Amino acid sequence: MKAYKIIKSNIHRKGLCASRDIKKDERIIEYVGKKITHKKADEDTKYGYKITYLFTLNKKYVLDGDFKFNTARLINHSCNPNCEAIEGEKSEIWITSKKNIKKNEELTYDYGFSYDCNYKDYICKCRSKNCVGYIVREGSRWRIKKSANI
Repeated sequence: MKAYKIIKSNIHRKGLCASRDIKKDERIIEYVGKKITHKKADEDTKYGYKITYLFTLNKKYVLDGDFKFNTARLINHSCNPNCEAIEGEKSEIWITSKKNIKKNEELTYDYGFSYDCNYKDYICKCRSKNCVGYIVREGSRWRIKKSANI
């Protein structure tokens, strides 16, 4: 039985939630797509708006997950995520649970966007206590909090 189902999300349109209780460190779904070079992603303007679907695999390649067959693309960002993306064997990306997740809880992970990548273009709607209003990786959120208080 799959550990997830597609839902109407309170964060952003569609999402995935747990279809059963999920234990910590469980592999939930593989993030799949097309392997392309960083150069191709940078040069091809159509990827400009698709940053949310790109996973860095290594110095040369990224994984473009903007395909209907990639159900994992529906997992939304949260500043207080219950999942994380882990690289498996052969440059696979797996979404795994960071903690125990209850049935019907929405699955989320930190998209890990850089503070330097026009962060103001990516509004966060997760509503968690530590949300700074933008989709920025945890290690860089302090920069937004600091600039907001100036």
